[in-house]
Amino acid sequence: MKRILIAFLVLGLTAAMVSTALHRKSEERSPLATLAEQYSHKVKPSVDHSLFTQLKKPFASPQDVTAACVGCHNGRAAEVMQSSHWNWERTEYVPGQGIRAIGKRNILNNFCIGISGNQQSCDRCHIGYGYANSAFDFKNALNVDCLACHDNSATYNKQAEGAGMPDPSVDLSYVAQHVGKPQRTNCGTCHFFGGGGNNVKHGDLEQALFDPSRDVDVHMASDGPDMQCVDCHTASKHQMLGKMYSVSSMNRNRVECETCHSRLPHADAILNDHTLKVACQTCHVPTYAKVNPTKLSWDWSTAGRLKDGKPYEEKDANGTDRYMSIKGSFVWGKQVKPDYVWFDGTASHYLVGDRFDSSKPLPMNQLHGSYDDPDSKIYPVKIHRANQIYDTVNKYLIQPKLYSAHAGDGGFWGDFDWERAAEEGMKEINLPYSGRYGFAQTVMYWPINHMVSPKEASVGCNECHTRDHGRLEHLAGFYMPGRDHRPWLDVLGGTLLALTFAGVVIHGGARALVARRRKEED
Repeated sequence: MKRILIAFLVLGLTAAMVSTALHRKSEERSPLATLAEQYSHKVKPSVDHSLFTQLKKPFASPQDVTAACVGCHNGRAAEVMQSSHWNWERTEYVPGQGIRAIGKRNILNNFCIGISGNQQSCDRCHIGYGYANSAFDFKNALNVDCLACHDNSATYNKQAEGAGMPDPSVDLSYVAQHVGKPQRTNCGTCHFFGGGGNNVKHGDLEQALFDPSRDVDVHMASDGPDMQCVDCHTASKHQMLGKMYSVSSMNRNRVECETCHSRLPHADAILNDHTLKVACQTCHVPTYAKVNPTKLSWDWSTAGRLKDGKPYEEKDANGTDRYMSIKGSFVWGKQVKPDYVWFDGTASHYLVGDRFDSSKPLPMNQLHGSYDDPDSKIYPVKIHRANQIYDTVNKYLIQPKLYSAHAGDGGFWGDFDWERAAEEGMKEINLPYSGRYGFAQTVMYWPINHMVSPKEASVGCNECHTRDHGRLEHLAGFYMPGRDHRPWLDVLGGTLLALTFAGVVIHGGARALVARRRKEED
């Protein structure tokens, strides 16, 4: 009778605990629901700029708009001029190369290669006016383009090949009267179209994020939290939080998921254990380029082919460029599974003039990390491979002159002459050109941070913990259960299982034998 009462007491306590847990669970809010409530109240400008008389007039130049802005917003232009958005470089420690000023000014990539000699085209995305060549005055506050980031009218855009100047069709007065906090349209106009087109570079930043659904990105979803870029990439005195490792080397000023979601975001302790060595993005961004394809490889060596003496383009069945005379051959991907690397937040970069061994692929930005490094985690990346021009004698990459407004002065996109483009481009960066060129294989790593999927679509355990074609099959330096085969460990595990089973059988048999003897004695 006593045993029955104890059993009922235990069952009652268990039921109460379960009921309490379920009640608490029902009252808990998911992190996403909390974010949705937090960002559902959109910030409105504290003032109506359409009421300012100094903005209700025609502006002869965009610099006049900036003068009107700084007339009230004293000191803001000076803040902008200290930012990497303005200077296109920052001072950082580059492993193996010391303290260097690095950025778009002196780092090459394996897409459009670099900005030098091509400012008219590339600098459309600079937050200034008239950055056409090395003579641009970075100390002139009136060259700061306030409208590029603060236009809320959705009518502002830069002129193609205009060195950052507004398109002539823009009504500067109207835009100046409709300014406010930066929106996705401001950031995405440049960051979604880097490399010459939509989603070319990043793979997880593209025009679909202007108005995404929940399955594309749970944070920016229009039917969800509807978060803006600046909600995560916050700023203090125009210094933005966050960095892209195509042009950054140090582990500082990063935007991390844990800022909102904490280091232990899961109810399941096993999942929380993973966060020590696995970045949130690794599980929660199962694929990138979800809506539109992204460029995975670029072969410059095929550029320059003409038909009937004229440049041409070839497109695939989806209308994506497969070949362009001005750029060469491409391979694109959609709904791509990321590659994975150990990453501690630091990177090395190929800088202009660095010599390299052309017999093997050249890493343009080597991400550092290893399993043994306490700061390293597994991160998803897009790897972009290219075949690009280099000096076969001096053993360094060539910055060719690509764009020119006039035929015959060396711009490859007009003259289709690699020899002349190499010669003119190297003059721009003050490096000698030997007169001999070839094409070298390069690789570039782009960490994947956006296009976060709903939790029900996140990476499943068996996608990594499997012996056949798992997501992490090529990631070495550690043992992972379910993937790796170690005979001694398998034997030890099998032995332990066998001993456990034997112990259960012996224990059960002994209890049965004792019970039988007691029954016989009774």
